[in-house]
Amino acid sequence: MKPVVALVGRPNVGKSTLFNRLTGTRDAIVADLAGLTRDRHYGNGRLGKQEYIVIDTGGFEPDAGEGSIYREMAQQTRQAVAESDVVLFVVDARAGLSAQDHDIATYLRRLGKPCVLVANKAEGMTQGAQFVEFFELGLGEVLPVSGAHGQGVRSMIEAALERLPGLAEPDEDEAQAAPDTIRLTVAGRPNVGKSTLINAWLGEERLVAFDMPGTTRDAIRVPFERNGQRFELVDTAGLRRKGRVFEAIEKFSVIKTLQAIESAHVVLLLLDATQGVTDQDAHIAGYILESGRAVVVAINKWDAVDSYQREQIERQIETRLAFLKFAALHRISARKRQGLAPLWASIAQAHASAMRKMSTPVLTRLLQEAVAFQAPSRGGQARPKMRYAHQGGMNPPVIVIHGNSLDRVPDAYRRFLEGRFRKAFDLVGTPLRIEFKTSSNPFKSE
Repeated sequence: MKPVVALVGRPNVGKSTLFNRLTGTRDAIVADLAGLTRDRHYGNGRLGKQEYIVIDTGGFEPDAGEGSIYREMAQQTRQAVAESDVVLFVVDARAGLSAQDHDIATYLRRLGKPCVLVANKAEGMTQGAQFVEFFELGLGEVLPVSGAHGQGVRSMIEAALERLPGLAEPDEDEAQAAPDTIRLTVAGRPNVGKSTLINAWLGEERLVAFDMPGTTRDAIRVPFERNGQRFELVDTAGLRRKGRVFEAIEKFSVIKTLQAIESAHVVLLLLDATQGVTDQDAHIAGYILESGRAVVVAINKWDAVDSYQREQIERQIETRLAFLKFAALHRISARKRQGLAPLWASIAQAHASAMRKMSTPVLTRLLQEAVAFQAPSRGGQARPKMRYAHQGGMNPPVIVIHGNSLDRVPDAYRRFLEGRFRKAFDLVGTPLRIEFKTSSNPFKSE
């Protein structure tokens, strides 16, 4: 599993700026205004070959009073610290030490979690004497950085990852899984029947299933074999909306679920027929698609709704989950064990599609046939010219197309090519990514 790094500190010390720097994005809103960030914000970062997850948090006030927004922000920060493997405690090098910094340091020392003290906004401050006061916090050496300019950021994340013993060792759960084992993650909102479905597959009450949202707190892995094929079934906690995840007992739920989706070969997205397709279902589906995982969609509790409700949910799937048209759709009842057998055929097909090998000659021939059938529209003075294609990766499949002026290929034509490739290779249940590589003109003067 990827290590998790949490950014913690009082308001307006530059945590979101560091978050954007570590993730290489602009996902976190940055402004010279205290209290701008309130919820937890997750992002992916990389240091060499080592990937990690970063959590941005709002300004932390451990002793915020009841009923205030700062109380809720503090709860979000406590959740982030609980989910993390190491904490980056960010202070303001220019504003100096404050009483609030002391309160946060006392909280972190009491937890005993690995912690790195970071003095942000330290551009131009090279004298060690300027950081002496921060040693009062009792958290060891102070690392001066500048999130805005990128100074010292690499050393900071290196120091954080060095605090995690055995980081280079393979994940224990992944090491135990055989190479031919398919890791199947069951994901969805709370109380849609994920644990009930896995129990039905296993034929025993292996997991606690109860009619109360949030029964499952962690990602539970169960080995399973069917018709000679080995699986690792992963039951996950239901993903709630950010604003509703406050209980300390759920401290690992979100991050464990996201990690389980990323490490899966196939994700079974479970919907609740009695609740319809909600915005949260669409968010989870979007995360699965963004992660590039193969996916099968199942509507649970199909036996509990009438014909009118069934018609409504079918329409909702067509509109809210239109971006998952490539995924197989099943209507099941986990409690009554109805419609479960066909799921396995779709899971196997989705996995096979995600791992499909596509030869360069076949891809190039299909590309040439597609262009002959319908050439891409002209963009500016030049028409995009596609020369050849090859496979650039699996799980999800990636097709790389080379040619000239390909930066002008419209999205509609990309979707046209995707449809042709999907049909030719029978790709069902997996995202397909198409990348364009434009050749440089050696005669073009710089």
